[in-house]
Amino acid sequence: MKTTRPTGSAPGSVKRSARGSTAAYAFMRSPTAAYAFEVGDNVEAFCDHEKSSERVRGWLKGIVVQIDNKMVAVQFRSNVFLTDGWMVPDRILWFPTNSDQIRPAGTGKKTPLIVKKDIPDY
Repeated sequence: MKTTRPTGSAPGSVKRSARGSTAAYAFMRSPTAAYAFEVGDNVEAFCDHEKSSERVRGWLKGIVVQIDNKMVAVQFRSNVFLTDGWMVPDRILWFPTNSDQIRPAGTGKKTPLIVKKDIPDY
């Protein structure tokens, strides 16, 4: 029985870019992680969660409970949900290490306090 191969591909062929150089990977941004997380770190994650008995999507504080080469596990104190609506029973969500939806706690943009300036009378 003869197996067929998709057209245009030969055994051992390497994909070349438009300039003719070989590229090992094609990506939009560097795969390096922006932050180096450790177990026990306080982080903020962008996820669906409960806030005052309502489901909202936003930044929620959690703690890193496990790390491997590609993923970071974050556990939360409040209920969190998957994108398709299911509640996560152990309140642990996994994020890729290079995800933009996880950051160290306290790095978010805060609104500055409004300081009233006294206008002197001359």
